[in-house]
This record gives sequence, C-alpha cells and structure tokens, in this order.
Amino acid sequence: MHISLLQWIGYLASIAIALSMTMSSILKFRWINLAGALAFSTYGFLIGAWPVGFLNAFIALVDIYYLNSIYSKKEVFEILEIRADNLYLIRFLEFHKKDIEHFFPGFTYKPELNTVSFFVLRNMAVAGVFLAHRHKDHCLSVGLDYVLPEYRDFKNGKFIYLRLRDRFINEGFTKVIAEGRSEKYAQYLTKLGFEKNAKGRFEKTLS
Repeated sequence: MHISLLQWIGYLASIAIALSMTMSSILKFRWINLAGALAFSTYGFLIGAWPVGFLNAFIALVDIYYLNSIYSKKEVFEILEIRADNLYLIRFLEFHKKDIEHFFPGFTYKPELNTVSFFVLRNMAVAGVFLAHRHKDHCLSVGLDYVLPEYRDFKNGKFIYLRLRDRFINEGFTKVIAEGRSEKYAQYLTKLGFEKNAKGRFEKTLS
C-alpha cells in the first residue's frame, strides 16, 4: 500500500500528539505537543481542512506561549537541610520508592552514610532530594539525586552542581563522584559535566 507524503505528515502528527500525552514533564509535553500541533496544522492546510489547520496553529501558539513562560520564569531555588532520621524524608523515599528504583536500581537508604542531605525547593515546593557522603576526605559521593517527574528539566542538577559549587568547596570537597546506575541517570550526569572514569563511575571536579 502506497502512503503519500501527506499521509505520513498526518501519521507523524498523530503519534507526536499521542506521545505528548504520556509525558509527566510539563516541559517535554509542551515541546512534543508543539511538534505535533505544527505538523497537524501543516497537514490541515495542505489538504484544505482549514478548521484543522487553524485549530492546531492556535494550539502551537499556546505551546509557544507557555514554553516562553517556562524558560523566562525566574524560579527561587533553595535547599532545606535535613537530618538522617527526618520523618518526612523517610516517608518521601518510601512513597517514591518505585520511581527511585527506576533511576537508582538497588538503592537502599543508609542514614549513617549521610554527610550532605537536603531537599531542593523550587518556589518553596519540594522538587527533589539529594543525599551524599564524604568519600576519601575530599570526594563527595552521591547516593541519591532524585528529582520529581514534573521538575525534570535539569534545573535541579544545575542548581546543585553549579550554584552550590562554592558551598561544596568551602566544606572541603574537590570532586563529586556518582554511579550511573541507569542509562537515564548516566545521561543526566553527562549533561551536567560529569565524565566517566576508569572505574566506570562518573566524576566532576569542583576546583
């Protein structure tokens, strides 16, 4: 069966729209939905279906508006330091256990290891949790750097490893090491400037 170029545009637009509906990240949803809306708008105009073309052009403009709002929005990042036996932390880890396991296979909370423990707050809302311990004096070993699905836009990571860099250095750390236990987490670390060492771990020099 021969499929025309127009049909391919329609199929791809449908797939993009359907895929966008599966995204838990608002940012990913907007980008993929934008691609689908633009493709559907093009498809509609090419086949002379003006309502389809104009409706999806409008949807594309809405996506562009919200993407611009997301990228231009000034968010307030803060950290909330927590003790190892913090009840909310324990409940948080339990509640998100399945998702944490997806990115950190085999993760087990070991409170006795914690040297640095804090929640990352974005506009006073909990966006993630960071747990790490001192390893070989000057190395900060990351045990967990978990971000809630709706905040997975790398802003948390940039805040921790760039804006908190001086804080870590002042506490005597010269390097951060982490294990890329999953492909997605390894990609996350690479985008944040970590490099894979001879032992297969990821490391980032602070000073």
